[in-house]
Amino acid sequence: MSEKHENYLNLSESAYEVRTKALARTGSLPFTEEMLKNSPSGDLFGWSHNVGMGWRPDLITSDQVLILTTAGGIREDDGRPVALGYHTGHWEVNLVAKEAAIDFKENNWIPFAGHCSDPCDGRTQGTTGMMDSLPYRNSAAEVLGRLIRSLPTARGLMGVATCDKGLPAMMMALAESKNFPGILVPGGVTLPPDQGEDAGTVQSIGSRFSHGEISLKEAAEAGCVACASSGGGCQFFGTAATSQAVAEALGIALPHSALAPSGEEVWLEMGRTSSRALRDMVRNELSLNRILTPGAFKNAMLVHAAMGGSTNLLLHLPAIARSAGLEAPSLEKWLEVNRLVPRIVDVLPNGPNNFMTVQVFLAGGVQEVMLHLREMGVLDLNCLTVTGKNIDQNLDDWEKSERRIRFKEILYTKDGVDPNDVIMSPDKASEKGLARTLAFLSGNLAPQGAIVKSTSISPNLYSSSGNYHHEGRARVFYDESSAIASVKSTGDQRVLPGEVIVLLGRGPMGAGMPETAQITSALKYTKALSENALITDGRFSGFSSGPCIGHIGPEALSGGPIGKLIDGDQIKIEINKDNCVGRIDYIGDVEAFQKRPMNPNLREDPNMPESVKLWAALQNTGGGTWGGCVPNVGEIIKKLNSL
Repeated sequence: MSEKHENYLNLSESAYEVRTKALARTGSLPFTEEMLKNSPSGDLFGWSHNVGMGWRPDLITSDQVLILTTAGGIREDDGRPVALGYHTGHWEVNLVAKEAAIDFKENNWIPFAGHCSDPCDGRTQGTTGMMDSLPYRNSAAEVLGRLIRSLPTARGLMGVATCDKGLPAMMMALAESKNFPGILVPGGVTLPPDQGEDAGTVQSIGSRFSHGEISLKEAAEAGCVACASSGGGCQFFGTAATSQAVAEALGIALPHSALAPSGEEVWLEMGRTSSRALRDMVRNELSLNRILTPGAFKNAMLVHAAMGGSTNLLLHLPAIARSAGLEAPSLEKWLEVNRLVPRIVDVLPNGPNNFMTVQVFLAGGVQEVMLHLREMGVLDLNCLTVTGKNIDQNLDDWEKSERRIRFKEILYTKDGVDPNDVIMSPDKASEKGLARTLAFLSGNLAPQGAIVKSTSISPNLYSSSGNYHHEGRARVFYDESSAIASVKSTGDQRVLPGEVIVLLGRGPMGAGMPETAQITSALKYTKALSENALITDGRFSGFSSGPCIGHIGPEALSGGPIGKLIDGDQIKIEINKDNCVGRIDYIGDVEAFQKRPMNPNLREDPNMPESVKLWAALQNTGGGTWGGCVPNVGEIIKKLNSL
């Protein structure tokens, strides 16, 4: 029997009602002799495009503004999905961008809009796509920067972004365009479900089910309800939420804009208010190079430490600084800041109560945190912001605002949560035993350093003096899929209690430095794995939890001693959560270990895309992991010219 195939050339009758000409637009372009003689042809032709897209010729001389987003997906007018985006934040960023565009238009500006969408790290966990995650940030920043330069007539720039890589990329692009007035509009956060698990905890359902800790029915129900609203970044203080907070702390986003509930009126209004702020910046000639100063970056680091931010910002903040033409924050500076500032925010995944990001917003968000930091005397209060005011003036406005009072009342009335339990005074945080955010490790396995999120380690694993101590047998893996299979296993290949999971070849050279969130989530939320630790030259999700040490340098494929480890080696981990330091060491005959060759199974991931290999080779010229994983173009050109 022969197969029947559709004739895809067939058309409906109405499709043949095609025009070969269109009615000419009425009116004329307001060219001047000076323009025709001296303006670039691109300016002249650009006006033709603008009218062709429907703009009135008599309004064509208005100021132009560029709105860039990380939008994705397609929706009906009523919000029903036609095509999905990579993550929940994709569709709704267009809503706030539209509000801003309408406001620009109503005030006789000409808004332009473009976008560069971004992937979802949660969606790519455990897949080859995760190898593209960090390199994507650089690619997106490059694309966004090219889009900015491709509209040379724009007088101001607005970036709207939500998620883990799109948001840092947008900040890098804005920082690179520092001679322009520019503003960042955070894409907000997803609302948590009124029942069931949050979007962070649910990521461990595979491990918990494998160990018999939840049923199939419980896993299915938890997965269905975790993302309760269709927009915004994750409900927890991961990389996306941390990036929003950092943007506000830098002064490039409006006060109290980070962590707003996506889709709600307060968030939509932010688009209109940001439009007004950007117009004022243009009028007052306030460009980003007056905002993005060394003091602003220190303020951002202080807020990161106070809020318990993602370790990924140790990659992103240096990249943003370098895009702005500034020196990247050093490892020593990060240590100094984390020793100086206690964590004062209780937000998932940092506990103890694991409040949601929207609850942090209602409790006062970044501005409330900065009030406490001002009282401590650690902020650079003279740093300018997109409001045209400095940090000190913004905080004065916030402290006496009706907005501050009413949102706190809403939090208490609707959720029964005391705002002072979410964002605390340093004294109260100390009484509750909140760990400082980061600790920086050295030792014979990490001669160039490593980091751990101290807040991710369960409080009961610290001694009364604030020390975490673990000695265990190395269990070595060379790819995440093998590691997670053993983590989920209950048979002979299972990870035994007390073992230190060693994940090799996950740094930039080995695999593009992917997140290892599958394992880290399992370590915290799977009871059977509560006695294990993880060390790797890779990185972690902002949600990662448990005694997980990453960014170990040098990475294994760059000759780092971690690459010499084999099954059965004894490893000792020591961390002091108050001094923010620790060690990770091979225990045994150290001299013999130093002479040991690299693990014969160590290899570059065979699935690593060619473009990721090129990115890894290039970013090493810029200082690698601690330099933000961005290339030093001048150094690359010098090396090429020397060939």
